[in-house]
Amino acid sequence: MITREEAWKLLTEFNKDPFHLRHALTVEGAMRHFARTLGYAEEEDFWGLVGLLHDLDFEQYPDQHCTKSQEIMRERGLDERLIHATASHGYGITVDIKPEHEMEKVLFACDELTGLIGACALVRPSKSVQDMEMKSVKKKFKDHRFAAGCHREVIQQGADMLGWTLEDLITKTIEAMRVDEAKINEACATFGA
Repeated sequence: MITREEAWKLLTEFNKDPFHLRHALTVEGAMRHFARTLGYAEEEDFWGLVGLLHDLDFEQYPDQHCTKSQEIMRERGLDERLIHATASHGYGITVDIKPEHEMEKVLFACDELTGLIGACALVRPSKSVQDMEMKSVKKKFKDHRFAAGCHREVIQQGADMLGWTLEDLITKTIEAMRVDEAKINEACATFGA
């Protein structure tokens, strides 16, 4: 299995934009939190790698998102579980690889949602998720002009896949993002995000 350091090196080979790197770190942190809270603590590192590398190809190959990453990862000899998991978050959008494992469903559900929550945080006086409540995010969820690039239907589909309400998904994802917010901010400061 690829190490976290090797995964970061691979990610930064294909991604330079601070926004994309911050998103990768945010999803990594959320996935690690979900692994611990959903009973997969022994797989936390794997869940984290999936979160970190899920958008590996997005910056350079947006029209081949979740397809080009499979090619890149196979060329590097990465584990097929990692390839399937990262690609599955593009299900119904760019690929036909359906999320099967609970981890893949969590990634599918929280990828777009972390973006929406992050956008919500930026318009708060605190610029933080620490004082954010579910109802604030739900209000912005309903406003399709706000963070228009965040696909609400994907977020809802992810909640449905998991058998969670939208409110549960939002609450759990806010909690997940709170855990590593300071660490992510510190890491992002090193590359200007």
